[in-house]
Parts: sequence; C-alpha cells; structure tokens
Amino acid sequence: MKHLSYRQIGWALTLTAISFPARAQQKTAVTTIQVDLDAERQVIHSFGASDCWTTKYVGEWRNEAKKQQVADYLFSMKTDAKGNPKGIGLSLWRFNIGAGSLEQGAESGIPSESRREECFLQADGSYDWSKQAGQQWFLEAARQRGVRQFLGFSISPPVYYTQDHKAYGLANKTLNLQPDKQAAFADFLVKVARHFKAGKTPFDYISPFNEPQWNWGEHPSQEGTGATNAEMAAVIRLLGRKLQEAGTPSKIAFGEAGHWNALYGSNQDGRGDQINAFFNPDSPDYIGNVPTLLKMLSTHSYFTTCPDTTMIHIRQSAVDKRNTVAPGLALWQTEFGVLGDICKQYSGAPKHTDINYGLYVARVIHHDLAVGQVSAWHWWLAVNTYDYSDGLVYINDNNGGFDMEAMKQDGIVTDSKQLWCLGNYARFVRPGMVRVNANADGMTDPVAAAASGLLVSAYKDKAARKLVLVVINTNTAEKQLQLNTPLKGGKLHAYTTSGTKNLQHSIVQAERFTVGPKSVTTLVAQLR
Repeated sequence: MKHLSYRQIGWALTLTAISFPARAQQKTAVTTIQVDLDAERQVIHSFGASDCWTTKYVGEWRNEAKKQQVADYLFSMKTDAKGNPKGIGLSLWRFNIGAGSLEQGAESGIPSESRREECFLQADGSYDWSKQAGQQWFLEAARQRGVRQFLGFSISPPVYYTQDHKAYGLANKTLNLQPDKQAAFADFLVKVARHFKAGKTPFDYISPFNEPQWNWGEHPSQEGTGATNAEMAAVIRLLGRKLQEAGTPSKIAFGEAGHWNALYGSNQDGRGDQINAFFNPDSPDYIGNVPTLLKMLSTHSYFTTCPDTTMIHIRQSAVDKRNTVAPGLALWQTEFGVLGDICKQYSGAPKHTDINYGLYVARVIHHDLAVGQVSAWHWWLAVNTYDYSDGLVYINDNNGGFDMEAMKQDGIVTDSKQLWCLGNYARFVRPGMVRVNANADGMTDPVAAAASGLLVSAYKDKAARKLVLVVINTNTAEKQLQLNTPLKGGKLHAYTTSGTKNLQHSIVQAERFTVGPKSVTTLVAQLR
C-alpha cells in the first residue's frame, strides 16, 4: 500500500447513531470518505438569502413572537438543550432597494401588490428613510443574531428615472433608464449606501442589476429590467467612482446573471459571455479596473440543474472560461429557488416542502460549490407567502390558506426541508473557510458521483483546526462510512436533516457510523 502523508490520509465516516452487531457490520460494505487537506480550492465568502417580497409585511406584524421565530429560523446560531440548532445561521442578508412601484399602486402595472416595493427616493427628490420599515426590521434582527455581512440590491432604477416611469423593463430588452439619468441612478445608490453606513447595518456590497437577460416588460410581474453589457458597464464605472468619492465602505458586487450560461455563452444580443465582456482587458465593456468593484461575478442557478450531466457540464464550462480569461475572478451564486418543471421530478407549484425538495436543493448547492467553485451561495425568497416551492420559511394565513390581505397582519409560520438542508451548509461552513478536495471511495468524476447518490464536500478552518464535511445520501438505503484518521477526542458532531429530522445533533465515535437514507448530514471534526 502506498504510504501517504498525514494531510493526505483518507477520511472515512458514518453519520448515524444506529449500532450493529459486530458480525453484521463485517458483512456491510463500507465507503471511505477521502479528504485531501492540501488540495485547497475556493475561500467561502457567505451563505445568504434575500428579503423579497413579503418581509415588508412580516417585519411589521404586531405579534413579536412570530416575527422573532422567522428571524431565528433564518439567522440564529443558538442551539437547544440537546445541541440541535434553532436556525440555519445565514452569514449574509440581502436587502432589496425598492424602485417605488408600491407607491404607484395599480398604476405600477405590476398586478400583485406584494411584488411592488417602496422607494427611499421621493418624487420631489427628497429621501424618506422610514420607507421599507418591515425590511429594515429584518436587517436589525439579522444583526442581533450575529449576521455581519449585508448586501443592498437594486432590480430597477427608481421609477422617477426610468424611461416610462415604470419599475419593470422595456420591450426592446435594453435598460429602462433615461440616458441622462445614469449619474442620478448611481447617486441614488450611493446615498442609500451612505445612509446605512451611518447605522448599525451598513451595506458591505451594492448590487445594481438583476437578471438583465430577461425581458421584464413582456409580462410584468415584479420590478426588474433588462440591460445590455454596455449599459451595465457604463453605470458600473460611474457608481464605482462615486462610491469611492463618497468614502463609503460599500463595494460593488456585480453580475446577477439570470443563468450560468450567460457567463460564458454567446453574446449575440449583447447580454451574454459576461466573463469575457467584463473582465477581459481587451473588451470594450471591461470593468476590471473600476474602483470599489469586487473581482467577482455572480450568477443564478435557475433552469440549469437537470439532468445531472447538464448541471455539471454548464458549471464546468463557466469555470473553464473563468480560468482562461480571468483566473483570479471569484464566482458567486446569488439567487436560487425551486421554480418551474424540473425534469418532471420537482415542481415549483404547488408548494412542496418535503425531504425530496430539500435533497434537491442540497444537490444544487453541492454542485455549485464543488463543480462551479462558487465562493458565495444565496437563496431567493427567504420568507414565502405563496403556494410555491421556492421558500425557506413559509407564511400562511390563520386559516392555512394564502390570503395576502390577511397575511399582512398575521399568519402561521412554518419551516421547510429547503431551509434545513441549506442549513447543513450555512450553519457550519462559515466565512473564511476553505473548500478542500473530497470524494467517496476515490470517485472523483462528478457525473459518476451524482449517479451513485452519495455526494461529499469538505471545508477546513485553518485557524481553528476544524474540518466540516457535508454528506448527501439520496439513496433509499443507509450507507456505512469510515473515518480512519485520528481526531482530537476521537469524536464527531453530526447534524442530520431527513424526513423526520432537522439538523438533529448527535455525537458519534470516529471509527464507523451510518448515514441514513434520503438525508443530508454535516460532520464537524476537530483536527489534531
């Protein structure tokens, strides 16, 4: 047998408290989880979610206990007496900087009131910082529970600056912004950043565009606008200079592409091939030298997740393009939820919150991290009041239905397996940790690993000498795993989400354990 260094020793583990007779264990196949601590990949930036659309209502509920429960689910790092987490401990919170469609009412052209947003900017040019009060409540609730990274994102310029005074896009796919209002739009974002800088929840990041590939004006259902690469580059150059001149700590977190393909695919409509367009110095839309711009590009994972071969190929293609054009460029995944018909296996509607949907979310997270090499991973609707599957925490009216008028005042708060399976990552894989190579029984091909139904990723905290592994078992049978390297104390802390468990805590010995069927288990180990 080939001799390995200490850091190259394979890791093998089992992740359940079920014990077996010695004779039975000898007959059971055991999978070895191998971790190479020297094979360092991306540094983890954050796990987050957004406050769209209904925190503006929930944040102003009179029932304080229910509001606090929603916030605990999302942000809490506390545990109960048995060591079970009370929440998923998000490390970043996204605040939607509204464009003013809510004040317009029905004249906004956006049918659902819940998808309209207030704007700090008023028609007379003044600012009303009392607006978006419910969303500001959640900012503070996140801060109180330890969240220290905040991102303000705009999905439409203020309606006072748009070409048709609407907060949704134009039919011709271009940016809905008056040509002479580019500087004014940048000034608006700077003023918002400066205001929050003076408080306890400063925006570390400003994201000025959202899914510019979509034609938001064709069937307006929310705020949003298309934009070409050239239009976005022009605004980014202005915003970067103005943020620097204002002395704000906010950095520009740019991208929010509607899908992974836009990072590397065709640019025939002026809205694709974004890695090359924005970070190739020879491109006319190059913005890599803009002050205050983070060297990162973000995308959304919608509609690129099935079958597994497609999900993997798309992410590998984006990474290959990044490695060729801009090797130091970080990639973020900043919006995801269960939408549409997903290979006839999962459906965005009606609402599903069972473990099958949690496992699907976990698999997407795994491939975004392990194949797409993203540094940040953010969810879309943190608080969901709809009959859809794209939420973390759900609100129903007090009769169990979806009466939006009633839910403005009160409602029933429930969790979901989407929440807890995201928590298997967010609660334990903290900012600054480094992903390292990991596999099961030497299976390094991601397509083969996906087909096996056993996915593993690993993260280390150098300073704390800690290792975190996330194991996804989509099989209907349990799996026995091994950990054959010495740990401090020889024990592991396991946190399991399954059909009956939500990050349920157990302490297990390092020799051998089992991971249950259809489950996600996070293992936290102290290295010697």
